[in-house]
Amino acid sequence: MSDEAVLSSENEYTIFRYDRYIIRFRAPYSLERYTQVKKWDNGYLVVMAKYSHNQRDEEEYIDLIPILEDLYYDAHKFLEPIKKVRIQYD
Repeated sequence: MSDEAVLSSENEYTIFRYDRYIIRFRAPYSLERYTQVKKWDNGYLVVMAKYSHNQRDEEEYIDLIPILEDLYYDAHKFLEPIKKVRIQYD
């Protein structure tokens, strides 16, 4: 099992991949893509994102804990092995 997760987006969804899990949730309507992970703190992400309404990247915040809990995951157990998150688009 790796200690790295991957963040991306597709259509109207943010995609968080870790190990064999793929978590999809609604992204802001004008999100074009995530461009940088600035901080990873056990389920809380600070990222830079490109939106269609702005030429510059904007700082965005993602809290995975309530999303995972709504999906009946043990959020802390799921997130504990993740030490790094990177952006990847195919």
